[in-house]
Amino acid sequence: MGAAVKKTISLPPDLAREAEALAKAEGKTLSAVIQDELRNARLERRHQVLRGIQGYWSRKARERGILTEQDLERYLSR
Repeated sequence: MGAAVKKTISLPPDLAREAEALAKAEGKTLSAVIQDELRNARLERRHQVLRGIQGYWSRKARERGILTEQDLERYLSR
């Protein structure tokens, strides 16, 4: 990891307590817990984008009658 950048954030009291309890339970610093959750959120956003792309191309394939890998191979070999 590169150099850390210090930031100040504000959390509602209940969320702060929950984050601190999670850090204690996992033996991590509060900063590590926040970093992990931000990474998880970024990953989840990427998965949502991928699911959207997959859905789009799945619809396009179905419109062309491509339902199986064999259908796709036949379509691509034309």
